[in-house]
Amino acid sequence: MTPPLAVDIDGTLTDEDRAVHPPVLPVLREWDAPVVLATGKALPYPVALCEFAGVERTVVAENGGVAFVHATDDLLFLGDREAAQSVVDEYVETGHDLGWGSHDLINRWRETEVAVSREAPLEPLQRIAADHGLEVVDTGFAYHVKSPDVSKGRALEAVAERLDRDPEEFVAVGDSINDVSTFEVAGRSFAVANADEPARETADVVLDAAYGEGFLEAVERVR
Repeated sequence: MTPPLAVDIDGTLTDEDRAVHPPVLPVLREWDAPVVLATGKALPYPVALCEFAGVERTVVAENGGVAFVHATDDLLFLGDREAAQSVVDEYVETGHDLGWGSHDLINRWRETEVAVSREAPLEPLQRIAADHGLEVVDTGFAYHVKSPDVSKGRALEAVAERLDRDPEEFVAVGDSINDVSTFEVAGRSFAVANADEPARETADVVLDAAYGEGFLEAVERVR
């Protein structure tokens, strides 16, 4: 029986330039079980990828802060944007900048967290977040200010429940510290070769191939 997949996007379905690796698209489309795309990006990004890949819109976004389940039409909000906004407002008041320019397309559609450029100072952001009872996660692409009880793994559990699946049925593939919770929830986990150390240490298997080719190696092993 084909297991369901929980797959990160950036660094896992992409190449080193963050462009989607074209050979992964037919694999996702033809997978004979639920596919959950799980990302740190805002909800419109994975939904759009599902639309263009031709797969059901079942996604986890914002590092677990929000999820959508196509089969049940459930939109789940698991994080607190207002709390995260309070942190970055104070951060900006102290003289720092989020680093995304005047239009800030990175955060425009975020509903449960706020992302800050990795070029911005981290220590004051962590300190302010801690004062507010929140945390900052460095995904390798941005600093994400979020509730500490929010994670991709917890969101996957909520999605799996609505799909009438046990989370341990899932195979997870990822590359970053924000995929660690998914690896811990899923029954089997793979880190692509470009994965950071926390992901590599947690995954059941560290693959030989990197980025999208690593994902293709993972599914071949599953098959």
